[in-house]
Amino acid sequence: MSGVLAPKEEDISKLLMSQSHIGTKNLHFQMKKYVFKRKADGTHIINLHKTWEKLVLAARLIAAIENPKDVCAISGPTNGQRAVLKFAAHVGANPIAGRYTPGTFTNQIQRAFQEPRLLIVTDPLVDHQPITEAAYANIPVIAFTNTDSPLAYVDVAIPCNNKSVHSVGLIWWLLAREVLRLRGSIARDQPWSVMPDLYFYRDPEEAQKEEQPATKEFEAQPATTWETAAPAAPVAGEEWSAAPAATFGGEDWSASAPAASWGAADS
Repeated sequence: MSGVLAPKEEDISKLLMSQSHIGTKNLHFQMKKYVFKRKADGTHIINLHKTWEKLVLAARLIAAIENPKDVCAISGPTNGQRAVLKFAAHVGANPIAGRYTPGTFTNQIQRAFQEPRLLIVTDPLVDHQPITEAAYANIPVIAFTNTDSPLAYVDVAIPCNNKSVHSVGLIWWLLAREVLRLRGSIARDQPWSVMPDLYFYRDPEEAQKEEQPATKEFEAQPATTWETAAPAAPVAGEEWSAAPAATFGGEDWSASAPAASWGAADS
């Protein structure tokens, strides 16, 4: 691979920390070429060099699509639904997170009908329905594949650990970053401002537990009292009623006006 597209040390470190190289104990015969070795407990280790090669190849395919909306990103598994939505927001693709409606690519009558030019799935075992329909409609498929994933109707397989939350989120993040670099949206020599944590799935219950201490700390703070200031008390010995009456132009307003006799008016 050329020096420009070659992985950096920090990229490989992120892949290792997210356990993207840890496969399963089962091995599909079509995934044998992506396996580096097998551990003593039977777990297969994925070759990260081939993972990066396929990641760059997939990014080049996505960047070649003129209209980003023609790229459809699907994630049936829960651990990749947030990553799919973030990937679609940054790249401009069309996301389908959660349950896939059968017939989306083949049934023209239904409202959710789509005609994408490229399909990206998180797990071929879970997302088998969109892969099958993509084969009927001649749509190329990019898939994140583990050591036990079938490669039927998959055109570009990215070997990685698609069972781990951090691994799936990191692969989607790397794919989005490489696409934006190929498009020229971000510089290759500068780090991307978006953190990989944004692509990681968070369990709502765990997120709620993390927010509870902050809520309790906020409630424990003393309540601020907004009391109106009392009017100033009069100075001792000062008589308010003894204040001189206001005069205007030398005229005393406190003087009583002369009584007017309405009956004395001239007839």
